[in-house]
Amino acid sequence: MKGLKLFGITLSIAAVSAAFASGWTVSVSTSNGTLFGPSVPTAQTNVPFIINTTGPLFSPATVVVNNLPQVNFLTAIGNPHPILTGDGTRFTGGTYTAAYTITGGPQLTGFNFVVRGFVFDLGQIIWSKKVVDINTSQVLYNGSGVLSGAGYSGGGNGVVGFANFIPLAAPSANVQVIETFIVHIDGAPAPGTSTASLLLVEQDWVPEPASMLALSAGLAGLLLRRRAKK
Repeated sequence: MKGLKLFGITLSIAAVSAAFASGWTVSVSTSNGTLFGPSVPTAQTNVPFIINTTGPLFSPATVVVNNLPQVNFLTAIGNPHPILTGDGTRFTGGTYTAAYTITGGPQLTGFNFVVRGFVFDLGQIIWSKKVVDINTSQVLYNGSGVLSGAGYSGGGNGVVGFANFIPLAAPSANVQVIETFIVHIDGAPAPGTSTASLLLVEQDWVPEPASMLALSAGLAGLLLRRRAKK
């Protein structure tokens, strides 16, 4: 009987390990920005990104990961321009768009969403993000927000941003993510003091069930304890 229990525990650990070992395929199709102003030609810029520990990369790029998917867009080091308006540039407005998919692994239930930027005076960062199930077209998340400098009611100068956990409306094994950012200085002179700079966009995904890692660790510990009792 003890042998059968031990065998069952071993199979459970193997099943959990296999689920994560199968991995996720992360494919970034778009990571590009556009910057413009009344006294400067419109400029396109490519934003590098890191998928887990691979990168910096430029779109399009695909990486298979065995750890929880992480996608970090390095908007402060866009090539040839960062996502920056005002300050020492002649750009007064701009956009940044990122699009990617995560497929093939265990279902995902949500993600940690991190945005960092810098705004001053009339600088403003406007963001929107949508997550859709590829198979069903169900919208799993649709959010937006604004980060404003002190030139706006309720705004403030300096580093701005947030780090929030976002739960999906339903678990999904195949998701498409589209996020858009607008940076602008509301017609203020450029170069000038008004600044809107998008520094970093990060997302760390959480699998379904969220307890899989804890389950794996718990089963492993139970197996070791049973061995120790022999």
